[in-house]
Amino acid sequence: MCAPGPEIRGIRIELLTAPGCPNAAAARALVVDCLAESGVDRALVERIGRYRSPTVLVDGVDVMGAADPAAGDACRLDVPTRSRILAALAAPRG
Repeated sequence: MCAPGPEIRGIRIELLTAPGCPNAAAARALVVDCLAESGVDRALVERIGRYRSPTVLVDGVDVMGAADPAAGDACRLDVPTRSRILAALAAPRG
């Protein structure tokens, strides 16, 4: 069985990028800024592979609402936005 990653109870934030994605650095900086702004003290898990890039997942859900965040190996047209990331971080968990 695979280990679930560095999550320790609570929210899990992931950045999925394709190799060489020109938007990866900007997406990473945006997520880090949003984490600081929202007061969420969690590590950002980064994965590089065949993803629609960049994709930001909060608890496994694409902040932009895509049904299948892992599908593809291409640049996204709907790149993650500050407002969507902050909304996902503020969403109630249960």
